[in-house]
Amino acid sequence: MAAVEVDSGFPRSPRGALKIARALVAFVAFLCFAASRAPGAYAALAGMETVITALFFLLYLLKLDKKMSWLFWPLADIFNSVIAALFLLVVCLCAIIIKSNNGTLAGGVFGLVLLVLSAVDAVLLFQKISLGGPRGRNTAK
Repeated sequence: MAAVEVDSGFPRSPRGALKIARALVAFVAFLCFAASRAPGAYAALAGMETVITALFFLLYLLKLDKKMSWLFWPLADIFNSVIAALFLLVVCLCAIIIKSNNGTLAGGVFGLVLLVLSAVDAVLLFQKISLGGPRGRNTAK
């Protein structure tokens, strides 16, 4: 069995730091929604975003995107970021407008911060990929 390589520079790269920030903000939004007993869709979206972002972080950290080259992972990451941003826009605006309590309001605000981080992540990923060139890692500075 081959040893798994670890890209120790990825957490310090702009994309790595952005993934960590997305996961942390999504987890805080999840905690706010769960503690305020908000409707299940709010907490479910924040929880799913936490898990998916952590999985993408691990994918790049452990260089699994090189080993599983059957999928163009940066493009999948862009799709995740764009779809998450769209869902976050709808759900978090609903949470802020309805504002059943202060926890729901805080979760909505953290969700909007997460929306901005998702959009920035999608733009950075889009700038790094080249659809006509060879497939390579997108963790360069």
